[in-house]
Amino acid sequence: MNDGIRELSPTTSACMMAHDTQKHDSNSTNVLHSLAAGAIAGALAKSTIAPLDRTKINFQISQEPYSGRAAFKFLADTYAKDGFIWLWRGNTATMTRIIPYAAIQFTAFEQWRKLLKVDALNTKNNGGLKFLSGSLAGVTSQTLTYPLDLARARMAVSTKDDYKSLGDVFKKTFKIEGIKGFYRGYVPTILGIIPYAGTSFFTYGSLKTFMKEKHGYENTVVNLACGAVAGMAGQSSSYPLDIIRRKMQTSIITGINYTNLRTTFMIIYNFLDWR
Repeated sequence: MNDGIRELSPTTSACMMAHDTQKHDSNSTNVLHSLAAGAIAGALAKSTIAPLDRTKINFQISQEPYSGRAAFKFLADTYAKDGFIWLWRGNTATMTRIIPYAAIQFTAFEQWRKLLKVDALNTKNNGGLKFLSGSLAGVTSQTLTYPLDLARARMAVSTKDDYKSLGDVFKKTFKIEGIKGFYRGYVPTILGIIPYAGTSFFTYGSLKTFMKEKHGYENTVVNLACGAVAGMAGQSSSYPLDIIRRKMQTSIITGINYTNLRTTFMIIYNFLDWR
C-alpha cells in the first residue's frame, strides 16, 4: 500500500456502497439482486482506474524504483508506443474476473452477515463479526475467481508477443505449468484477502455508523469518503502480500523463479525495494 498508485479498494468500496443502496429494498435478500449490484459496481470501479492499476502492477513486479515521475513516464510511453486504448490492456481480462468476483463478494458478504447474525447484535458489539464477514466474503470470492485474477495480472504486464488474448493466457499457462499454474500465488492472496476485505468492510461500516450517529450525515458523498478511507485501510493492511502474489503470478514473464511465499519474501527482502 505504499506504492503511491494504489487501488483505494474501488471494487470493495463500490460493493459496500451498493450494499447501502440495497439494504432498504424489500427484496434485498434476493441473491440475484445482490449479484447484479456487485457486478455492476465492480465493473465500473475497475474500468475507471484500469490504467493506474496496470501501472501499479508493472512497478510491483519490476526492479525499477517507483516515483510519481516514473509512473507518469510509464503511462506516457505506453500511450506513445501503443496508443490510448493500450492503457486498458488486460481490462477485458479484468472485467471477466471482476464481474463475477465483485458479484460473489457482495453476495457472500450479505450471506455471511446473515449466517453470523451480525445485524442481530448491538452495533457497538459486533465489530469482530463485521470483520469476519468481510474476510470470509473476500476468501469466498477470491477462491472462486483466482485463475481469472492470475490471467488478468499476466495480461497487464505482457505484450502481444507473450499473449494474444485472454484465451491464449489460459492455453499457454495450462500447457507450460499445468493446472497448478492457475493457482500460482494463491496462498499469499488468501493470507492477504483476510485482513484486506475484513478491514475494508469493518472500517466502512464503522465510519458510516459514526458519521450518522455523531454528526447526522448519511449521503452519497459521505459514503464515497468512507469507502475511500476503508479502501486505503484495507489495502494498506495487506499490501506486502499483494506484492508477493503479483511477483508469483507473473514469474513466468519476468523470468525470476518465485516458487513459493517464503522464497519470494526472501528475494524481495534481500534484493528488492518495497514498492
